[in-house]
Amino acid sequence: MKSKIIILLAGFFFFFSCDDILEEQPYDFIKPDQVGDSNAAADTWVMGVYNELSLDNYGWGIHPKLLEYDCDYVSGPDWAFAAFGAGNFQGEANIDDMWDHPYIIIHRANMGIQSVSQMKNVTERHKTNCIGELYFMKAYAYFLLVRAFGEVPIFTKTVNEGESYYQPRQSISTVYAYIIELLSDAKDMMYKNTESGFKEGRPCAASAAALLAKTYATMASGALPSTEYIRVKGGPPVVNNGGTAMLTLPVESRYQKTLLTGYDSFDPKVYYALAKTLVKEIITDKKYGDHSLFDHFTDIWQSGNKNKREHLFALQAKAGDDVFGNSLAMVYTGVENDAGYLTQGLWTGGRWHWYNLFEKGDERIEQGVMHKWHWWDSSKEVPYEYGSFYPNNEEWVKKSQGYTDDDGNSVPPVPPFDDGVIYITDISYLAYPTKYYFVTNRAQEKTDAIWPILRLADVYLIGAEASNELDGPNQDALWYLNEIRRRSNASQKNLADFATKEALRSTVIEERARELAFEGDRRWDLIRWGIYLPVMNAIGGNDERGVKKTRENKHLLFPIPSSEISTNKNIHSNNPGWN
Repeated sequence: MKSKIIILLAGFFFFFSCDDILEEQPYDFIKPDQVGDSNAAADTWVMGVYNELSLDNYGWGIHPKLLEYDCDYVSGPDWAFAAFGAGNFQGEANIDDMWDHPYIIIHRANMGIQSVSQMKNVTERHKTNCIGELYFMKAYAYFLLVRAFGEVPIFTKTVNEGESYYQPRQSISTVYAYIIELLSDAKDMMYKNTESGFKEGRPCAASAAALLAKTYATMASGALPSTEYIRVKGGPPVVNNGGTAMLTLPVESRYQKTLLTGYDSFDPKVYYALAKTLVKEIITDKKYGDHSLFDHFTDIWQSGNKNKREHLFALQAKAGDDVFGNSLAMVYTGVENDAGYLTQGLWTGGRWHWYNLFEKGDERIEQGVMHKWHWWDSSKEVPYEYGSFYPNNEEWVKKSQGYTDDDGNSVPPVPPFDDGVIYITDISYLAYPTKYYFVTNRAQEKTDAIWPILRLADVYLIGAEASNELDGPNQDALWYLNEIRRRSNASQKNLADFATKEALRSTVIEERARELAFEGDRRWDLIRWGIYLPVMNAIGGNDERGVKKTRENKHLLFPIPSSEISTNKNIHSNNPGWN
């Protein structure tokens, strides 16, 4: 990290245009004093931070692997999950990036704050917003770090302002206090999406408020005592049925939560109350701008709706760009040729246990999962004879292959399976999400799919969680939950369905697994609730794709890079269990 910061002191690389993110070409390195003194110059400092966020699709490996792959409901090929997916975190090179690059964001933000604060020719409102955005990005970087590594160093200013390279690790409570300080200021400094200065694609006041609510909920849930319980659906993935491997349905198990190390000083009721207030201010009072849920779940992901009312903060990308494009579409939905056949990709998806969390008719699986695909035989330049379908249950077997009814009549496949192709399935297939399907060009490996870092649906579910933890099952908590379910055509819940706080808590956590799947939340939900280890180990070893899911205490935190320990004289040991 030290060497990277020294390089950054010499110059400041920036990519974004202040008017249209990801539409300008990159510039060479320039010195800080060459940036200028104007609204556009202030934007340059902010965009330099976002540049680091987006560079080479998080070339440092955070998206989606380090945020998404280590959880109970996601799987894929062994080679893609590799060392990290198997729990060998020190064998994963990108772990170092998870440490280094948030600190580069922090360093760039500190440089930007110092420089923008001294500008004389920037309109006061725009200066306030730019500094607020830099506070927000610092807070987001520290949020990533504290969840992943626990105690981490804090840099409140740049090293060229006299800050030492060799900062000691600060307590978890100190790091969270700094995140809260930054976001408390940022939410009142940043543009609302209703202000004329707001630029679509950049975070706004509601983004900071939402991240602050998520911070409070993370602290509160981590601090709940070990007397609390949660129910989660999972268990072993496969049974032997007369010599044939058969996928199992998820089984609900009751788990005792653990109090997270370093969270014991937090009062759960205080922080849940703070989260609940923020949620109301964002959703009901619209204190931080005009944001609302889309009417249908599939609307969220349509190309024309990117960065619109529900997207509070998203990783931007540029179609076809080797550096600023991303591979989300290829990983989750595959690359298609002009004829609509897959040529590569389609690797990562939801496990059978995840798919079975949904009820029939829920848009999140009816339309939010790929049910049909057809590979192209590149060696012969013709389609394969067979197509594939998911899931392998009676409903979809009949739809895709046809069947004979009770009267002996042959019922053919239904559209879109009635194209003359023979459709088959396999136990190893996954529920591939369509969230990242809607891109400018499906034939490209690097596309303009956005990664939703913060979405309004998350805020609704934080509202349901906080309200329940404060007051038990109540109408407010139910309203937040049902608004998410309503727009996906899922059945509405009633207070009579929840006899206890535990019952509603378990439902909310499960709803998060449904709604926020493949958005980098599941591992961190399991961690903050203190149930990561028993839920992962309930899988019983490998999942249906052969990915090892066994975990130990050391997996609760990522290992600090050895390079940091060897060069930072104030860090003397690694996280428990790591060399």
